[in-house]
Amino acid sequence: MRTGPLGRRYAKALLELADEAKETEKVQADLLDLVAAWDSSAELRAVVENPSVSSEVRASLVKALATRMGLSPVLRDTLLLLSDRRRLKHLPEVADAFTELSEARAGRVRAEVTTAGPMPAAYFTELSKTLERVTGKKVVLVKHEDPSLIAGVVTRVGDRVYDGSVKNQLQKLSAELRH
Repeated sequence: MRTGPLGRRYAKALLELADEAKETEKVQADLLDLVAAWDSSAELRAVVENPSVSSEVRASLVKALATRMGLSPVLRDTLLLLSDRRRLKHLPEVADAFTELSEARAGRVRAEVTTAGPMPAAYFTELSKTLERVTGKKVVLVKHEDPSLIAGVVTRVGDRVYDGSVKNQLQKLSAELRH
C-alpha cells in the first residue's frame, strides 16, 4: 500500500463526503478504476504533473475524465481540489488510504498474500478463516505471486508481516552461519 499523511488526510475527507452522499461503494469502485487508468497512462501523469500546464487546462482534463469514466460527483470534486492544489500525483496514495479507512470502518481488514506460485482456492479459504480468527475482523485477501520466494507464503495484515517463505528462511540461515 502506498499511504502517507497527505493521502490519509484527503481520503478521510473523501470518505466523510462519500458517506454523507451514501456513495461510499461507488466512490471506492470509481477510485479503483481511476487508479488503474492513472497507473497505465504515463501521458496522463505527465500532463497532470507538468508545471507549465495551467490550472484551467488541468481542471478541464479532470472534468472530461470524470465525465468519460462516469465518476461520482463527490470524487470529481475531490479530484478538482487535488488538481487545484497540484496534488493529483498523490491520487494512488489517496485511493489506498480511502480503501484502508473504508474497510476499517466496515470492520474489514486487508491482507496482502504473496505466494511463490498458484495456490488452490481451498488454501486461501483456510488462510482467510485463520486471519479472521487472529484479527477478529472480516478479511479481504489481495493475492500476488512472486516466484523469487522459491516456496511458501508472505502475508501482510496492516503493519504485521508473517513471512513463511523459503527465501526468508534461507536468508535467516545465511545470517546465522555468518555469525
